[in-house]
Amino acid sequence: MKKPMIEIEHISKRYRIGANKEPYLSLRDEIAKIASRLRPGKNHHGQSETDFWALSDVSFSVQEGEAVGIIGRNGAGKSTLLKILSQITPPTKGKITVRGRVASLLEVGTGFHPELTGRENVFLNGAILGMSREEIRRKFDEIVAFAEVEKFLDTPVKRYSSGMYVRLAFAVAAHLEPEILIVDEVLAVGDVQFQQKCLGKMGEVAKGGRTVLFVSHNMAAIELLCSRCALIHNGELKGIGHTKMVLNEYVEGVYLGMVRVPPAQRSDRSGSGEVRLKDVYLVDQQGKLLPAVQCGDVCTIAFQFEFTEHPKPFHLSFTIRDSKGQYISRPSTYDVSFLPGNTPRSGILMCSINRFPLIPGYYRVTTEIRIGGEVADYLEGAALIEVAAADFFGTGRINDHSPVLLDQKWNITTLNE
Repeated sequence: MKKPMIEIEHISKRYRIGANKEPYLSLRDEIAKIASRLRPGKNHHGQSETDFWALSDVSFSVQEGEAVGIIGRNGAGKSTLLKILSQITPPTKGKITVRGRVASLLEVGTGFHPELTGRENVFLNGAILGMSREEIRRKFDEIVAFAEVEKFLDTPVKRYSSGMYVRLAFAVAAHLEPEILIVDEVLAVGDVQFQQKCLGKMGEVAKGGRTVLFVSHNMAAIELLCSRCALIHNGELKGIGHTKMVLNEYVEGVYLGMVRVPPAQRSDRSGSGEVRLKDVYLVDQQGKLLPAVQCGDVCTIAFQFEFTEHPKPFHLSFTIRDSKGQYISRPSTYDVSFLPGNTPRSGILMCSINRFPLIPGYYRVTTEIRIGGEVADYLEGAALIEVAAADFFGTGRINDHSPVLLDQKWNITTLNE
């Protein structure tokens, strides 16, 4: 039986939070540090209250030709694991064995030199992967065609947009025939058409007998590409197995649990902090709280906010995704040129939808508040909307095979013969 391409054995990774970077120390300094740890009352395991374990005792293996998805909420430890596999950072504990040449695409610009042109970076990346110049030349035209950057091939990549950067980086990583391809959520930077192209290429790579590790919040993409899936939560491996089974566990457990924590109690948010979202909830036309909305009903989504500084005019937008992470819609105050004038220090901003157009299920709402174009508060999974079945079209038939229900009218016209 063949040995796995990747073996991850009891991997843990510790970071020091709030600690200043230490200078280079002499042997005398190191001996003094060791002696201080051995004094009574000290933690003999070397931990302190500033230690943060991004990964804790993670173990699994990946076979040749397997496509394995890695899922989990932001900060779960997914990217840390990929950085260890790519030898960007070492583990604190444990052992990783990688059998084969690895190509990684972890963030925009990984492995590229900004001063070099696109053409030069293709050859540089190939050399880093251990390819000969002749091997790179054979694949060069295919890489350029896939990345769609032919016009800018002799331009320094520092002048590329993030989308162009990612297109070229992915094309190099996927076409130079690594035994192992590691891809993080960076593909979300590209447009939808290119993302589909990348997913197709990763599928080809896996079917060609090579190994793929893929991190994404897009559950549909994971389900399409990966035969197995690993769920990481708070640095621990919570499960690994058939993709559909693990995705269900994620949606029903970790995913739904995250959005059930009230926004006011959430600390995993970003932005300047000038204003904070305190709550998100549904109300009917009379202002009464709704536990769920029926498809086709009038629905109002209420966003309770509070300024931590002097109130300013702001814009709010929210992204709706289904239970598999697929993007559905992004309503925004920008769409209707709405900007509160005399903004209160605390208040409720309400978005009314005349006929709620989504089929039954759970939908995650991610919110973003901007002041003067800058993000003031961003909260992933701020709320969960439950949509209940209803007769949207008034035909007595429940339509649940289309993700969005369009308010439609039909008629027929007779042509004169």
